[in-house]
Amino acid sequence: MARCLIAAFVLLLAGCAVRAPERPDASLELPQVGAFSTARPGAALPTGWRAWQVAGFKRPTEYRLVDHGGRAVVSAYAQGSASGLVYPVNVDLREYPFLHWRWMVPALIPSADNTRRQTEDSPVRVIVAFDGDKSRLSFEDRILFDQFRMITRQELPFATLVYIWENRLPKGTVIASAHTARIQMIVVESGGANLGRWPEYVRNVGEDYRRAFGEEPGPVRSVGIMTDADNTGEEASGYYGDIRFLRRRPRGSTPYVGGP
Repeated sequence: MARCLIAAFVLLLAGCAVRAPERPDASLELPQVGAFSTARPGAALPTGWRAWQVAGFKRPTEYRLVDHGGRAVVSAYAQGSASGLVYPVNVDLREYPFLHWRWMVPALIPSADNTRRQTEDSPVRVIVAFDGDKSRLSFEDRILFDQFRMITRQELPFATLVYIWENRLPKGTVIASAHTARIQMIVVESGGANLGRWPEYVRNVGEDYRRAFGEEPGPVRSVGIMTDADNTGEEASGYYGDIRFLRRRPRGSTPYVGGP
């Protein structure tokens, strides 16, 4: 099984045993995903974020809080490595359907191609894991989930949606995992036009889920970030700004290039 997909699965599982924050209030912004911008560069990650390493024999991606333009962001550097950060949440998409974030990529991974297992790497990923009724899983997926539970003593998320920066595929492309239909990737940025800039994204996660999985989404249980280059063996770096859930789309919030 492709190592990056296992990484995405377990990255999100890492948050499942952590107590989720209390139910949000009625404000526009859902303050559940720990803000990087309120932290001090060089300090530990904000409360609630946890690092996860893919395997003991694999180099982890390096994540640090750094100053970028006067604001704290997360810097990620991978050299033939893969690991991530995860934050547990409890989000009902009927109340907070929109996910907002910014990221920055200095350079693409030249040989990366997320349609092929051998080259399935990305300089930046935002990963969302969902609850659901596992009795509805296919026979093949039930076997996969059971095998994973026996090996790791952890449960796989019912479904995983991964937002990625791809080299060539058009924005909006949905890429299904070659191993399970319970992981779907959506290309939200492609090619080099925005390299070195901070594109901003506001995605309707419920709509993306329905398009990718053909069903209604359950509650969101965790959000993660991951920069990986383990399959290509190359180098990758990326920067992540704050990630938040919103009740409604902000005015004029179509993707644009701006500061972090």
